[in-house]
Amino acid sequence: MTLPSTRPDARRDTGPRTGTRGFRAGDGPPLLAAWRRAAPADPLAADRFRSLVLLDANFDPAGLRVAVEDGRIVGAAHAVRRLTPLYGTDPEPEQGWIPFFFVDPAARGRGLGRRLLTESLDWLAQQGRTRVDFASYTPNYVLPGLDTKAYPEAAGLLASLGFVPLYEAAAMDRTLVGHRMPPEVTERLARLTSEGYEFSTPADDDLVELVALAGDRFNRDWARAVRECLVAGAPLDRIVVVRDPGGRLLGWAMHGAYESAVERFGPFGVVEEARGAGLGKVLLHLVLERMRARGAHSAWFLWTGEHSPAGRLYRAAGFRTTRVFTVLRREAGR
Repeated sequence: MTLPSTRPDARRDTGPRTGTRGFRAGDGPPLLAAWRRAAPADPLAADRFRSLVLLDANFDPAGLRVAVEDGRIVGAAHAVRRLTPLYGTDPEPEQGWIPFFFVDPAARGRGLGRRLLTESLDWLAQQGRTRVDFASYTPNYVLPGLDTKAYPEAAGLLASLGFVPLYEAAAMDRTLVGHRMPPEVTERLARLTSEGYEFSTPADDDLVELVALAGDRFNRDWARAVRECLVAGAPLDRIVVVRDPGGRLLGWAMHGAYESAVERFGPFGVVEEARGAGLGKVLLHLVLERMRARGAHSAWFLWTGEHSPAGRLYRAAGFRTTRVFTVLRREAGR
């Protein structure tokens, strides 16, 4: 059943008057202020809100449900579906996302979070979306999923609405203060170079091959990230590529690809058939070395499998898990 979107909450005549509606001009600053009160560990700056939400090609003001209590914004839930395909011509017609929702602590305990989420799900259903993910909306997610330790009440609410865990994404960090390439990695680099492998900064003409490798062998969103950060002016020396003795591109590592955050590592990949020779370890430390040379004090990223081969490689390089996010999914009828 669709909940009312503008009718005030009439639980008692003396209580606050609460209504929900779509986003409108002027909502941004008070919405972000309420966000900071609701999630002080994960504040969102106005320019990031503008880039990730308002200027997203798929943004629809009707999908950003805003809760207003006595004229004051106290919560929001963002529902989004693709108006423009991310890749090719597939608009993913069954897929919707809820990248975030929150309720001001002063307005909790009255069912407002459930109301916002129910309206978001109803809106997506009206758009024909039968599958909804929280919160892994590519490319403009704020966080990759729900930190259930930080937000247990949100986890309970989503579960009660039929969301179930899909997979986990581990965020990792490491300090770069005093970083030096380990001797064994230096030795591996020398040996691989003597065998004819080449580690280098790509030239302009190499980028076509790099973007194709990223999209075809790894993740199409990685290809988008590489392309868009370079179009935006990122220097090529943020990237290190590796080629085999015959000149075939085998992989790359980079930093600063997302939102121009120079301390954010990735994307990073080595083709499966070339793994096991230590290429990934060398690429990782070469980029960390370049990050330190630019004055970075840390390296971090948001998304890997904590117990995957990549996760083990990162831990061996000094990274430690700082948060774990759960990606959740709700199918129609659940």
